Amino acid sequence: MDRREWLGALGVGGTAAAAAGGDGHGGGAAKPADKHMAAAGGFHHHFCGIHVAKSDPKFQLVAQHYCVLGQDVHQCLLFDSTAAGAKLLGVEYIIPDELYRGLPEAEKRYWHPHTYEVLAGGLIAPGMSKEDEAKFMTAILPTWGKTWHTWPDPKTRVPVGDPLLMWSLGADDQVDPAVVAARDKQFGVDTAAIRAERAKQFGLAVPQVPFPKDLAETGRQWTASGEDKPTKR
Repeated sequence: MDRREWLGALGVGGTAAAAAGGDGHGGGAAKPADKHMAAAGGFHHHFCGIHVAKSDPKFQLVAQHYCVLGQDVHQCLLFDSTAAGAKLLGVEYIIPDELYRGLPEAEKRYWHPHTYEVLAGGLIAPGMSKEDEAKFMTAILPTWGKTWHTWPDPKTRVPVGDPLLMWSLGADDQVDPAVVAARDKQFGVDTAAIRAERAKQFGLAVPQVPFPKDLAETGRQWTASGEDKPTKR
């Protein structure tokens, strides 16, 4: 998928900009009373995923993403729930594979792949129609995310400790079943059924990539070693 197809699947481009009154951020022309809120006005694209601390794969939690879609970078605010008063966990930036490939090697260690999350059913967009979610997952599949949680443990009353670089699940043996079960119960979904549906949609084997050995190791999308390319089912 080239960049134009990627942006189109995510609803970014001329149509979106026109609906936004030409500024691409939504809501039409800003009124005098709300013109200072324009920067925060577009964070309304919601999806849900499971984040893992790169320094500790046993630390996993569900993160609610509220994103504004851009031409090159999607910017997401991360919360611990969908309820009013939810804790702001941190931020995630999402870029297409072609931009990731051009990053300096030292920078790539901060970016995690989304391939396993999509194909294994861990990433969902519960507010979208089935058709729109399928298009969205097609667009997200090859992307990379850079995620920092500035509220490392949402169980604490206030943010405590150093920010955490977060990662993505990359293989079945990395999954905490309790975290997935709680997420499924909350949204009334079945991760196993979603995985089966996406197997039919994409026709690709679910990657089984080992978790990074340390913070310096870069991610891989499809394979543990050799050429990092997808495998047909």
